[in-house]
Amino acid sequence: MSHSYTLDDIKPVYRPMVIDGADAEAASGETFTRNSPAHEVEVGSYPLGDAVDVDRAVRAARRALDAGWRTTSGSHRAKLLHRVSELIRRDAEQLALAETLETGKPITQSRAEVASTAELWEYAATLARATHGDAHNGLGPDTLALVVHEPLGVIGMITPWNFPLLIVSQKLPFALAAGNTAVIKPSESTSATTVMLAGLVREAGFPDGVVNVVTGNRHVGSAITAHPGIDMISFTGSTGVGRTIAEIAGADLKKVELELGGKNPQIVTPHADFAAAVDAGVFGGYFNVGQCCNSGSRLIVHRSIADEFADAVTARAKTMRVGDPLDADTLVGSLVNDAQLAVVERYVGEGREAGARLVTGGERLQNAVGPRFFAPTVFADVTQDMSIAKEEIFGPVLSILPYDTLGEAVKIANSTSFGLSAGIWSTNIEEALVAARDLRAGTIWVNRWMDGYPELPFGGYGQSGIGRELGRQALAEFSELKTIQLQVGPRTTRWVPTPDAPRA
Repeated sequence: MSHSYTLDDIKPVYRPMVIDGADAEAASGETFTRNSPAHEVEVGSYPLGDAVDVDRAVRAARRALDAGWRTTSGSHRAKLLHRVSELIRRDAEQLALAETLETGKPITQSRAEVASTAELWEYAATLARATHGDAHNGLGPDTLALVVHEPLGVIGMITPWNFPLLIVSQKLPFALAAGNTAVIKPSESTSATTVMLAGLVREAGFPDGVVNVVTGNRHVGSAITAHPGIDMISFTGSTGVGRTIAEIAGADLKKVELELGGKNPQIVTPHADFAAAVDAGVFGGYFNVGQCCNSGSRLIVHRSIADEFADAVTARAKTMRVGDPLDADTLVGSLVNDAQLAVVERYVGEGREAGARLVTGGERLQNAVGPRFFAPTVFADVTQDMSIAKEEIFGPVLSILPYDTLGEAVKIANSTSFGLSAGIWSTNIEEALVAARDLRAGTIWVNRWMDGYPELPFGGYGQSGIGRELGRQALAEFSELKTIQLQVGPRTTRWVPTPDAPRA
């Protein structure tokens, strides 16, 4: 049964870090607080970690790795991972409430994300028992070779504020399934559910030090990236920060996995299911108030239906419930902070100055709940050279770009530096397949948008990132390959010949 909440239910909670299986304070003794972006009240406080705390966490992770976690059986890892999924379901309501209070997203959305998180841990548990390598028996009568996967080591994970619990769970259970340990830095804006998750990992029975969480600001992320005891960095966030992380990690030739930004197109053809495409356009643009790397914010619509489509999207946008995220009927909540609000307002101004037609929205909502609510916005008559058409906004702003031919639509879709996801709406299967082949993105949706499954790998082309999360491919990201060659029988050849042995 779902709960309902009011402002009277919001109480600030202090949550310590988790290092070496125990609650931990910052070495400096300093703390920081988080206010609800929707309600302007304090909801949480945390230790302000620094490089000293990162070093403690890395050492704990290395001890746990070397003490036997890396050689734990797949069946044991699977049992622990599955237990975490059960505990997530048990504590689903507390996790959802904490997520909503720190992100400003609707409580119903948070509940759905917690349910999806449990599925990620459940799926990773199945992979823990499915790791295998290759054997090569055709290399000659005296040779047998094995190719095996080994844990990469201590993984540094740096996660964003838009989907805190879901995104850390696209990384952590897969890294654990492969036998790694982890040091995690959640966003300072949304630390609650990551710390809570670490508590569930501990309750599930994972050894001390396998999962460590250090809370704090960007200095914690920098310390993790530069620490010589970290073997790999897995980061989700902006392309700019991802580029910096890759540069720092490159000094030690650390492996990096980066899930970065997107400016994702949805092509709407004259053969589309019009009503379904309109709904997906609204969902793709305004889900999570547009603060989503998969946001389908570029609607590339055939010129013959572009005006009708803009009118339909606008009508739907005007009827969406934007408001208090604690209200179960709310569809769109608040932006995460003042900085992001300023970014959205800047891009709206640039769109107007460039000549795009503002159809609806474009301003803050005068909402009694809080100051960071922005009206769902639609721009029409957008061209691909405008900043609103090629740069990631991370806000509730849709751009409608007209096209005349499918080739032109694909060219527009591929014209940015990103390549995270793309979609096409058409009941003409040949048209859909041509576009799916030609669109340069890691995920292509045909007649649907933003559905995700643990079984399917996720990642992007170009400046949308490096590597893949999810699916069985995720284990490869967190593994090293080792080749083992075995001599079968006595070795009879010699590099330096002897009287009784033939030359090699």
